[in-house]
Amino acid sequence: MVLKNYASDPLVSRGRLHIEPGTTNRNAFQRDRDRIIHSSAFRRLEYKTQVFVNHEGDMFRTRLTHSIEVSQIARSIARALECHEDLAETIALAHDLGHTPFGHAGQDALNQCMRDFGGFEHNLQSLRIVDSLEKRYAHCDGLNLMFESREGILKHCSITNAKTLGAIGERFIHKTQPSLEAQIVNIADEIAYINHDIDDGFRSGLLTIDALSSNTLFATCAKEVKGFCSESNGEVFINEVVRRMIHWMVSDLIINSQEHIQNHHPQSTDDVRRMPPLINYTDSMLTQKQQMKTFLRHAMYEHERVAAMTDSAKSTVHQLFQYFMQDESHIPEAFKNQSKDTYPRIVSDYIAGMTDRFAIQLAATIV
Repeated sequence: MVLKNYASDPLVSRGRLHIEPGTTNRNAFQRDRDRIIHSSAFRRLEYKTQVFVNHEGDMFRTRLTHSIEVSQIARSIARALECHEDLAETIALAHDLGHTPFGHAGQDALNQCMRDFGGFEHNLQSLRIVDSLEKRYAHCDGLNLMFESREGILKHCSITNAKTLGAIGERFIHKTQPSLEAQIVNIADEIAYINHDIDDGFRSGLLTIDALSSNTLFATCAKEVKGFCSESNGEVFINEVVRRMIHWMVSDLIINSQEHIQNHHPQSTDDVRRMPPLINYTDSMLTQKQQMKTFLRHAMYEHERVAAMTDSAKSTVHQLFQYFMQDESHIPEAFKNQSKDTYPRIVSDYIAGMTDRFAIQLAATIV
């Protein structure tokens, strides 16, 4: 693996929370990736909502498939920019570990339930999972990941919470940047969900080719595809367009980011942290991307069918929270005993860890 001097290097990392011996056949970021893949939180992503609630159909994205797609895009970008691919993959696979059941609707509902107890942030929850909630090692709680992996997982964080996190929260307080690998994953996440939400939206019947063609990037790619594929072949047509959209977004990002890196000339990861964000699109692509996000919000995320799922999901989370808060015996003893947090936070952790299916089934039993 060829790395530039601005890339993260596990040999000069800030290390793990708990010192442990290394291995000869895997670098430290590879070990982090493997720990995430083998975690129970990662497995549960298979049954957690991306946009459509899990039982809506088995052809739609889940948090697991989304995370895998983000990791593929992130690795491609990291390789082109000669950053550390293994770290980018690690962050991508772990970035949604803290998501509640029912996607953003579940997160919003749980945050409302926890408003008097510190609130709920899914990015902070992802960090809690890898730092303490996973129980896999005798010598420590959590997965004991490298600093750079943990830094990348914590994409957003309130200043209040950042002040409690020590070194990992300092960049939110001082307004500095994370590693280039973390910056890459942030945008790879966006590239993945925009394009794959188009695919899922078309499969669901919420989006049409005509409506999507009002967007500049989609229309440009669709014009190319029309040269050899008819719109009447809907699924193949959409797949061909989405493939090209991902290509153009990734290519634009790589070329523009290379220019930013050359202009700022970082010589280390510490330089990267002190500089403005170096990974971004051209102004033209940024405008087209924002246009598509606005379209998806109005045409898909705010669609009455999705809104009905959202309302039902929020109601389920509120119902479960009240159920557990009313009687501590409703939480399994084994789960309570492994935490030193307050009871409301234990309830939050328990609900956040649920899959869509489990939450729906449990709520049905307590009506």
